[in-house]
Amino acid sequence: MGTWTKVLPTLFEQLRELLDKESIRELVQAYCNAADRHDHAKMRSLYHEDAVDDHGAFFYGPAMDFIDKLPDIQAPMKILHHNVTTHNIKLDGHKAEGEVYVLAFHQAEGEQGLFDVLIGGRYLDKYEKRDGLWKFSHRAVLADWVNIQDQTVVNLEHPFIAGSNIGKPGLDDPSYEFFRMFRRGRC
Repeated sequence: MGTWTKVLPTLFEQLRELLDKESIRELVQAYCNAADRHDHAKMRSLYHEDAVDDHGAFFYGPAMDFIDKLPDIQAPMKILHHNVTTHNIKLDGHKAEGEVYVLAFHQAEGEQGLFDVLIGGRYLDKYEKRDGLWKFSHRAVLADWVNIQDQTVVNLEHPFIAGSNIGKPGLDDPSYEFFRMFRRGRC
């Protein structure tokens, strides 16, 4: 019995850490989905009310204010596609920090027509677990590199993909009709 009293607390701690890290990874992935689908209700649910968002000179302040501006920010964006890769997480009780690598593709409408922006960057995150839920308490976004195509290279009209289901921002995205467990405005 003596061995189990030493081993069980360690196992429970490791399990708690694993579950907390998975919850944080799901939070980050939900952010990408909310951004890509222009799902502002879902985006709002991912941040604590007092959270800070830092997009550099573009925006710095309360995350809820940033989310309020998203409809205008995203209006010219025809395609958003965020992909997270490397995700380093450090836990300290009910607080955590994360460095998340991201590849974010944007197709936007400008004065000269459609153009593409591919950003390789990182999210510098602070998370807090309150009332049993991990959410963002502070998110800073930085770019490590950017590739801009002044004319879009995306061709959704090409015969090669004729008849394919095409993703779209908002409620018109096929995923909202397909899924029953993932609902708009929720993780």
